[in-house]
Amino acid sequence: MRMVDIIEKKRDGQVLTKEEIEFFITGYTNGDIPDYQASSLAMAVFFQDMNDEERAALTMAMVNSGDVIDLSDIHGTKVDKHSTGGVGDTTTLVLAPLVAAVGVPVAKMSGRGLGHTGGTIDKLESVEGFHVEISEEKFVKLVNEAKVAVIGQTGNLTPADKKLYGLRDVTGTVNSIPLIASSIMSKKIAAGADAIVLDVKTGNGAFMKTLEDAEALAHAMVSIGNNVGRNTMAIISDMGQPLGHAIGNALEVKEAIETLQGKGPEDLTELVMTLGSQMVVVGGKAKDLEEARALLEKAIQDGSALESFRTFLENQDGDGSVVDDVSKLPQAKYQVALPAESSGFVTEIVANEMGVASMMLGAGRQTKDDDIDLSVGLVLHKKVGDRVDEGEPLLTIHSNRENVDDVIEKLNQSITVSEQGAEPTLIHKIITE
Repeated sequence: MRMVDIIEKKRDGQVLTKEEIEFFITGYTNGDIPDYQASSLAMAVFFQDMNDEERAALTMAMVNSGDVIDLSDIHGTKVDKHSTGGVGDTTTLVLAPLVAAVGVPVAKMSGRGLGHTGGTIDKLESVEGFHVEISEEKFVKLVNEAKVAVIGQTGNLTPADKKLYGLRDVTGTVNSIPLIASSIMSKKIAAGADAIVLDVKTGNGAFMKTLEDAEALAHAMVSIGNNVGRNTMAIISDMGQPLGHAIGNALEVKEAIETLQGKGPEDLTELVMTLGSQMVVVGGKAKDLEEARALLEKAIQDGSALESFRTFLENQDGDGSVVDDVSKLPQAKYQVALPAESSGFVTEIVANEMGVASMMLGAGRQTKDDDIDLSVGLVLHKKVGDRVDEGEPLLTIHSNRENVDDVIEKLNQSITVSEQGAEPTLIHKIITE
């Protein structure tokens, strides 16, 4: 088998076999196939696409290029959730204990953040004592006992994906549906998930800016998952503005606790309920989405979801009493209100720019070695569609530096107030097959 023949075959729009795809991934991972041939094939895929079988074969070839986590000692159907990213995306902090409270095991492998705010691990480390450096044996034990635990990413997962993504990033082939979908799904499958729920974002704060592109990606990933034996569902949700009210690590933990108490922002609560219902269905604890949602609502109302979060924190040496007293979370020294410059309706909050403003305060990393200030960030008081009067606070800046003029300038450029408003759409589509 020759790499040049595979390149020419895909260049001409033909379907690659499983063996040809495995030959490419194995050869590229071990260095037998050079970058210039790999980039040539990536460009051929970019223009000619792949069918469902090719996409599934590519995904599994990347899964098998490195370690595959064995979670077979965990009882039940292990469900993982993946979001394609966003600003103020607190869903994992709420979903993991909530879904665990109704008996679905959540064995979560998470990383640290690079961007607007920290990753799930950084956010959880806002709770004093909490850590993810636990053995795999303890990880399995905790999930079996409490249905939820989080561990840091370990091992050599999907090295082919890491190498191929680095190449795509510099060859103009990142925005290819089969390459994006196989990249995401390979990591989830290698991490041991039995079932996967996907939150595909669309809008100005998302990777997929248009609904059409987001829908294509969602269908591709659901198809891959189901083709390789992982029960997979997806929703397409809006990231035209930040999700919820909080942007920042400790601030998002506080918001997660409030949501588990039934007092969270309307949009975050609705998204959590929609994703959580899918997780409960694919986890085999409900026959349909309506039954699943009723179980989740009951868990919040009777307090079992909040207790699940407390137990989860304490199991990993965190101070579980923060669920009763959120003032124990890190607090920023200064709180500065941003007043509206005119009266009207909020018509735009540019999610990406809000994330950048939060990072300017120290809530995120620009490089992987940066330290994060867990206490800083933004709390929105108005969302798109809300009425605001001149001088009324649009948000509060939580900062550990007194002068935040640069942040205020960025924020004023990122929020639009107009005479007429419109209600945004949160959930565009639900995809179950």
